[in-house]
Amino acid sequence: MACYTRPDMNVFRSLKHRPFALLWAGQTASRFGDSLHRIALAWWVLEKTGSAAAMGTVLVLTQIPLLLFLLIGGVVVDRFPRIRIMFISDILSGLVVTFIAVFSWLDVLEIWHIYVASLVFGLVEAFFFPAYQAIIPQITPPDMLTSANSLNGLSGRMTGIIGPAIGAALVATGGTSLTFALDALSFFISALFVFPLLRDKTIETQRVEKDSETPGRPQSMKETIKQGIVDLRQGFNVIIAIPWIWVTILIYGFVNMSEASPRAVAMPFLIKNDLGADVALLGIFGTVFSIGFVVGAILLGQFKRLRKRGLLAYLTPLIQGVLLLFFGFKFPIPILIASMFVYGFTFSVFGLIWNNTLQEMVPHEMLGRVYSIDALGSFVLMPIGFALTGWATDLIGAPTVFLIGGFSTIALALIGLSHPAIRKLD
Repeated sequence: MACYTRPDMNVFRSLKHRPFALLWAGQTASRFGDSLHRIALAWWVLEKTGSAAAMGTVLVLTQIPLLLFLLIGGVVVDRFPRIRIMFISDILSGLVVTFIAVFSWLDVLEIWHIYVASLVFGLVEAFFFPAYQAIIPQITPPDMLTSANSLNGLSGRMTGIIGPAIGAALVATGGTSLTFALDALSFFISALFVFPLLRDKTIETQRVEKDSETPGRPQSMKETIKQGIVDLRQGFNVIIAIPWIWVTILIYGFVNMSEASPRAVAMPFLIKNDLGADVALLGIFGTVFSIGFVVGAILLGQFKRLRKRGLLAYLTPLIQGVLLLFFGFKFPIPILIASMFVYGFTFSVFGLIWNNTLQEMVPHEMLGRVYSIDALGSFVLMPIGFALTGWATDLIGAPTVFLIGGFSTIALALIGLSHPAIRKLD
């Protein structure tokens, strides 16, 4: 049973389009910095506090403002210039990480500083995420959209191949402050790439041409709130009308809690306390995950359209659940490294299918709202997952947490596959 159609050109063809090329280059730089930051932050919290609950709290505080403001962010990015929102977000994030780097260099960085920074990052992401997701189909020609979506995933994972290893090396040699500083620099570099697009008047012209209706600008706060409620209702109506979208958002609200929480919170503790390794292995896991993601994105990006997308998409959490069990049973490290490659590959598969189906099924003028509702539904349980995982890791150990997460993820994937809308999506 085939799951693809004939390849068309190559995955990099969308880089011939200047606006997308600039956007992609800036995000590649920013995400390289993020890959350094994640390693440094996870190991800094482990060494500073020795508490998985503290790591969970960092992630919870990032998620709370993200969830509170996502719907507002979705409405805002559908009504105001998305490029401007992204530029401001990059500058603000760069300033926050700069403070973290300076405090770390002065050896005065405390966990509460990280908590405050996490709140700011969550707030910024609530506006940046829907803006970035919605801007891609706005500035990219339709025949390059599959390529653009593949490269969107690649921008994080290509740099993620070397980023975790470099981040681990910097941390191991006492370079935490330098690692944070490089992340700050990456945000400013991203802003520089976005800046030329601020002056490109054709981008908003393209937006008007692609949108079937361009919302009017309310003249008062009351009208703005009223129109915002109407906009959100329209977004929810679009989602409810398409079973593939609302079922997947519902299922992944739980999958993201069961699957992501062990990897994000318990992984450093599993590595140090149960596998007897150090930060280098954390970096290797991140690198191999990214290699798997890149291989998947390049392979799938060669094709105009995937087939049997519902079955293919839900095969990915099923595989991920099994891989979590490998970590829970503390398989040999070489097997766990290979598992991370497969893990990354499955993330690439689901991400490409999800983005392509949303962009096909949802009108362009509503994409910002739908992406924000999607993110809210998908992430709403993650603060609970992070908090519970931190508490459980301290109480019963990281391996047991991985086992619980693995079995739960498998069960959720099977529940999703039981719905006809999932199985029948071609």
